[in-house]
Amino acid sequence: MDLSDKQLLKELVDSSLSAKNLQRRALAKLITLLESTLSAHQSRADAILNQIIPLTGKSFRLGISGVPGVGKSTLIEALGLYLIAQGHRVAVLAIDPSSTVSGGSILGDKTRMEQLSISENAFIRPSPTAGNLGGVAEKTRETILLAEAAGFDVVIVETVGVGQSEIAVANMTDMFVLMHLPNAGDDLQAIKKGVMELADLVLINKADLDQAAARRAQSMIAHSLHLIGSFPSQGDMASKWQPQVFALSALKQEGIAQFWDLAKQFIAGQNKTGAFLGRRQKQASAWLTEHIEAGLKLKFREHTAIANQYPNTLEQVRSGQLAPSVAARQLLAIFHSNSEKVG
Repeated sequence: MDLSDKQLLKELVDSSLSAKNLQRRALAKLITLLESTLSAHQSRADAILNQIIPLTGKSFRLGISGVPGVGKSTLIEALGLYLIAQGHRVAVLAIDPSSTVSGGSILGDKTRMEQLSISENAFIRPSPTAGNLGGVAEKTRETILLAEAAGFDVVIVETVGVGQSEIAVANMTDMFVLMHLPNAGDDLQAIKKGVMELADLVLINKADLDQAAARRAQSMIAHSLHLIGSFPSQGDMASKWQPQVFALSALKQEGIAQFWDLAKQFIAGQNKTGAFLGRRQKQASAWLTEHIEAGLKLKFREHTAIANQYPNTLEQVRSGQLAPSVAARQLLAIFHSNSEKVG
């Protein structure tokens, strides 16, 4: 680890009042290092992650998802300001969708959380998904660890809100919150069952606009959860927690305290039954598996023999001369054969 990295780490873990601006700057620089695809930067990032591991795992990781326009950013700002007033430090990882054409991202969450972004006890990091499925950026998990090492005790992950792929956040947070609009009950058939099954709490936002509609949505979604047989903690029934539906108004900051009380009840129950630790362990295992699979995919694509054969095989598949499953087995056979020779 070079001197510049050591200095950044020193600034990262210094949570004294006089050093908070330096700390947030160090955190931003280290996240940028994590997100780099350069091999030299990845080696440095690995060394830094190993250094901070003892300082991680002590935050409450909250995942928030919902369709665009449901008010995720408004809720997060209201919640963040409330938590800071309660003595917490809040990190927000706001994931924005990337263009499949240019790779660009809007990254507007910081401008939508103006009050929260200027607080010295808050850190907001917008990051593009860069084509990563699951509604989260590729380095979200590592970024959570950095935020925890910096002393942020509440880490909020806001996902892109694009539908079925919005389930990956449940595999990296302690509580998964799904947001809906007051008219959600009228369009219940459009709600993705896979996402609903993972929700620990469903929030009906903008309830002040139409209280009657909000009550109907609350009742219908609660009934739907019961029919689905959904349980939180990725199916862990030992937690004894039933998903709840709660209506609030983030814009008017109505119901924020009650929402946080529900979150605390959830975590207390998870700790009591041991489900919290089990969830974290399951997440760590999934993280390991995902990185191994990603590494194998990269190694496969970069393999010389595969690179030479792939264009011809792809053309045969496109022209209907070769079944995709047969083509895949042939390419994998080439990969394994050459890998064994190298070994």
